[in-house]
Amino acid sequence: MTKADIVNEVAKATGFEKTQILAVVEEFTSVVKGSLIAGEPVYLRGFGSFIIKHRAQKAARNITRKTTMTIPAHDIPAFKPAKSFVEAVKEK
Repeated sequence: MTKADIVNEVAKATGFEKTQILAVVEEFTSVVKGSLIAGEPVYLRGFGSFIIKHRAQKAARNITRKTTMTIPAHDIPAFKPAKSFVEAVKEK
């Protein structure tokens, strides 16, 4: 499902114009991104959490050059679904 599909489905369900729905979806994603960049997780009850995961420094190998390189520690965004959401997907 793409962003356009989401906008179409929400517009159909609510009766609002697609341009209004698109503005809401765009603002929602920018607020989530901004919160994660600031280091704050986003919790949506019944849906899940957008969190920051820390990856430790590690050594990796470049097989073609036969060298070892170090990948520095870094943070990545992640999504953890709510337990009720996971159960609903399992049951389909």
